[in-house]
Amino acid sequence: MSNITQVVNVDKHMTTLKKAVMASDLDQVLSSRGPFTVFAPSDIAFAKLEKGILENLLMPENKAKLADLLNCHVVPGKIDFKDLKDGEKLKTVNGKELLVQVNNGEVSIEGANIKSYDTKISNGVIHSLDTVMTKN
Repeated sequence: MSNITQVVNVDKHMTTLKKAVMASDLDQVLSSRGPFTVFAPSDIAFAKLEKGILENLLMPENKAKLADLLNCHVVPGKIDFKDLKDGEKLKTVNGKELLVQVNNGEVSIEGANIKSYDTKISNGVIHSLDTVMTKN
């Protein structure tokens, strides 16, 4: 079974996330034992960012900012989709809180909708988001 980094590297809907993970040096962390729950922004999510933001974050001098942004999408432990509860607060690997909202079977994390979920990996689980969480 593949780990987070390996899945991101081959998923055709996560090419931007792949670039960001490599540019931030998080590939080693996301390849480690974990387990982690990753709320992974898809390419569609990154395309919604204001023009220039992503390009700026991918610059070598902004590696720490990029890593901080990506870490806001990673929660320690393995949380399956069915276990996400309305009003629940999840703590990310960098100490930020994420609010879970459940409405008619739809789940969002900090306003970002989960579009595909429960991609099983050797070191956790990946849920794909339609928006990059930038407000934290």
